[in-house]
Amino acid sequence: MTPTLYPTPDNPIPGNHTVGFFEGVGNRKIRYAIFKSDAPVAKGTVVLLQGRNESIEKYAETIGELTARGLWVATFDWRGQAGSERLLKQRRRGHVRRFADYERDLSIFLEKIVLPDTRLPFFMLAHSMGALIALSQAPLLASRIDRLAIAAPFVALGGQKHGQGMISLLAAVFSLCGLGFLPLMRDRGSLPFSQNLLTSDARRFARNKALTDAHPELALGPPTARWLHETFKAIKRVSSREHLTQIRVPTIVLAPTQDRLVPHLAVENLARNFRAGHMIPIDGGRHELLQEADHYRAQAIAAIEAFIPGSTADMAMAEDEDLSA
Repeated sequence: MTPTLYPTPDNPIPGNHTVGFFEGVGNRKIRYAIFKSDAPVAKGTVVLLQGRNESIEKYAETIGELTARGLWVATFDWRGQAGSERLLKQRRRGHVRRFADYERDLSIFLEKIVLPDTRLPFFMLAHSMGALIALSQAPLLASRIDRLAIAAPFVALGGQKHGQGMISLLAAVFSLCGLGFLPLMRDRGSLPFSQNLLTSDARRFARNKALTDAHPELALGPPTARWLHETFKAIKRVSSREHLTQIRVPTIVLAPTQDRLVPHLAVENLARNFRAGHMIPIDGGRHELLQEADHYRAQAIAAIEAFIPGSTADMAMAEDEDLSA
């Protein structure tokens, strides 16, 4: 395996980057990339955490915007997906043995890659499954990152033929019977835009589909029973008031109100018990806010810029302070 990033005509990869592998739990090869800003002085580093069935390449647009604002970006593909080592011979099955493996991979990334190779201060931007992992680790992140922004955190499952309770029960039974490597649904491949639950933006949907059409090795099919079982257990733990009150990192929760994959009510319930978190609803937005139509995406980007130090406003304020000193 050679660490490579894959540009497509509609999705160029930002320059000034390095790409490689680090060893995750069990010596699994995890693909990562660091994107440096061309600014003379870096304003910090954003650790970007993807969702399930996503890749570094899918965030090229967002990465380019962050580096243009003077921030570095450090990101990686979760184990078992995109350019990282797959966990099953059936490569399209989205699998994990333990949810804690995701958390430990994140800790290794922060310790072995982010800390020595990027620039302080550190921030974290996480979407969906990545947001769930960030929330799970958040009580331990206060000494590592200054702020956390999460978008559409995966804290419930909607938009399915069967309810979450039934899916959770089946996933648990399959896992306990040694069949956790099996998916609970057929692999139907990529859905047409009209049937997708993720974005209302046809252009970005087509761009992302063109990426996986050109590089099908980056794509995943349905999750396995084990992945679902481990993830539902993590959701239950992370959503508890006991866990949320342990989080000290200042956090914003970007909540698209028309999210059919993660019900908005579940995110509201999470925010209600999250003392360090402040929920910002994105009215009308769907699940993939950073892949959404400009009207919704701009709201999310503006909220992130206002929250993560390093914006133009912050620089102007710092210059004013220097002049008055």
